[in-house]
This record gives sequence, structure tokens and C-alpha cells, in this order.
Amino acid sequence: MKQNYQNLYQLFAAVKSPKEAQILLADLLTPQELDSIAERWALVQLLALGLPQRAIQKKLKVSISKITRGSKELQYGHGGFKLMLQRLKK
Repeated sequence: MKQNYQNLYQLFAAVKSPKEAQILLADLLTPQELDSIAERWALVQLLALGLPQRAIQKKLKVSISKITRGSKELQYGHGGFKLMLQRLKK
């Protein structure tokens, strides 16, 4: 199983452009899975900007529990969200 994870990480690391990411994700995920991931990333970005959870709920039309989960991952997760937020600022 760990080898499968390593292979997946290598796959993502090989992506060189947003267009390549779009093509890969279209093949890899169902439309619903892609929507869910895009929604999570959108709410994390809004949390990082300091928007209140209720404002995010209204803007994205998502549950407070989803926003809370994203907030916990942003604050206490492995640091991936923070790393990408910082990298994408540049």
C-alpha cells in the first residue's frame, strides 16, 4: 500500500502546468470527487484570508462542519495547505 502512495506522490510531482493537472485530475477523479476537492481548497483559501466561517458558508454554500474540518486541517494538519498557500502567493 505504501508503494501505491509513493507512486501517487510521484505522479503529482510530475505535473508541470495547470493544464496538465486538469487533464490528470479529469482522468483520476469523478466529477463529484473533483468538486469536493475544489470546494475544500476554496474554503481553505478563504479561511487563510481570515473570513469568518459564516461568511464562507454563505459564499460557498457549504456546511459549517466542512468549514470546521478545513479550519482544523489548516491549523493542525501536516502543513500542506500552509505550504501551498505560501507557495501560490509568490
